[in-house]
This record gives sequence, C-alpha cells and structure tokens, in this order.
Amino acid sequence: MQEPKPATPFALKDSFGPGGNFLLALARLMAIIGGLIFVGLVLMSVVSIVGRKTVGFVVPGDVEVLQMLAAAASASFFPYCHLLHGDIKVDFFTHNMKQKTLWIIDAFGSLLVGLFGALVAWRSWAGAMTVKDAGETSMILAWPVWIPQAFMVPGFALLAVAGGYMFVHQLRMAARGRP
Repeated sequence: MQEPKPATPFALKDSFGPGGNFLLALARLMAIIGGLIFVGLVLMSVVSIVGRKTVGFVVPGDVEVLQMLAAAASASFFPYCHLLHGDIKVDFFTHNMKQKTLWIIDAFGSLLVGLFGALVAWRSWAGAMTVKDAGETSMILAWPVWIPQAFMVPGFALLAVAGGYMFVHQLRMAARGRP
C-alpha cells in the first residue's frame, strides 16, 4: 500500500481548463482567507493567555470569538482540499485497479462530496436564518450568532461546486483514458 499524494495546483492547471482554473483560484483564495482567520484567532488567543497570566488583561469574549470563527475558517479549506485530491482516501481495495476504474470511483466520490457540500450549505443557511429570527446573541459580547453560522455557507457551497466539477472532470478523464 502506498500513501496517496495530493496533486499540485500547477499539475492541475493543464487538465482543468479555464472554468476549473477559475474554481481552483477561488478555492485557493477562500483557503487563504480561512488561514488568515486562524492566524488572527491564534494571535488573539496568545494575547489573551499571556495577558491573563502576566498583567491581568484578558481579551473579552475570546472563547466566543474563537468558537464563532473557527467553524467558518475550517469550512473555507474544504473546496481547495477536494480540488487538489487532498481528501482522505482508503485505497486498500482499489490498489490494483485500472486507472480508468479509479477515475470512475473518484468521480462517484466527488459526486457524494458535492451533494454533502450542498446539503450542509443549505442546512447551515437554514439554521442561521432560524437563529436570526430567534434573535440569539452570544453571552459575553452579545454578537448575533447567526452571522458566523452564515459565514460557513460559502465554504460548503463552493465545496458543492468543486464536487460537481470534479465529478464531471473525472468522468471525462475516464472517457478519454488520460488526464
């Protein structure tokens, strides 16, 4: 058994075409934004922890902010990961299959990923609107809870698009017999 290696963005540019390259660039931008959010959360946590232990200063609502933004930041990585074949794959049974068969299996997996992304985006939006209608706010900062929940929707919506794109792309590769 061997470790699957994710593709590099440069290797995919030739096989994706203009629409796929635009999708890849958009997913990369979203992943960068998610990474910057995490960097900000880490810096905020460090300031809060060091301040609490040294001078008695604490960032008010630091845990609330962390909880609210971490989910949205995490969701922003999924589309880029899927487009680069960075998903977890178990190839124990498919190790000796023909490449064409693997592309068809990967296409089916991408279809499931796309459907999952669409479902989670839809339910995240519905949940956010329900929380908005209820007027729920965070306990310490009194921030509306629906806004960070709605921030998860673009990541999952783009995951749905990426899954659909990869479904078609992998079926085309199987039909052509090459990337």
